[in-house]
Amino acid sequence: MQIGSSASYDIGFNYTIPLNDKEVLVVEEDKTRVRQKSDTEKVQDAQKKELNKEETDKKTNPTQKLSVEEQQLVVKLQERDTEVRGHEAAHQAAGGGMTGGASYAYQQGPDGQAYAIGGEVSISTKGASTPQEAIANARQVIAAAMAPGSPSGQDFAVASSARMMQIKAEQQLTKEKSQELLGQETYKNAAQDEDKDVKQDETSLIDVPA
Repeated sequence: MQIGSSASYDIGFNYTIPLNDKEVLVVEEDKTRVRQKSDTEKVQDAQKKELNKEETDKKTNPTQKLSVEEQQLVVKLQERDTEVRGHEAAHQAAGGGMTGGASYAYQQGPDGQAYAIGGEVSISTKGASTPQEAIANARQVIAAAMAPGSPSGQDFAVASSARMMQIKAEQQLTKEKSQELLGQETYKNAAQDEDKDVKQDETSLIDVPA
């Protein structure tokens, strides 16, 4: 039986077996034929596409696959984060150089993001060489502490301490002014007494004609 070199046998969906002139079987992929997928393979491919789509959506929109409760929590955390950062920014803006950098406490949301839920800004009062400077410093601290629209309990405490500092400085200033006025009055009285004594001495030296 003679088999030509171009003869071939169909062995399935995707492959044929051509025979060469030495009648040796050579398996090659038949690129001209497209194998039809089974129903199971179609289902598996559809599942893979869905999983890939979910991963893509999760990266582009992390909250899309969260539950309703988780999405509500994320919204609350976002609002709190905005509130906290605005609160601390108000302290810094009104600090006049007395405030330092803000530090925050974070909470991780169900979306994997970190949200600021608390914060603080340090306030350092400058040294004062006069009561006037101490009063100005105290007023600056009060302004920084009460700058946010809704001051916290700690903000009120800081402002209260600064007011006490202001009151003491004002009392010291009043005392100094009183002492200054008293000193001026004392000097004036002393000068008047000295002038009076001089006039009396001059009068005693006048010769009265007989």
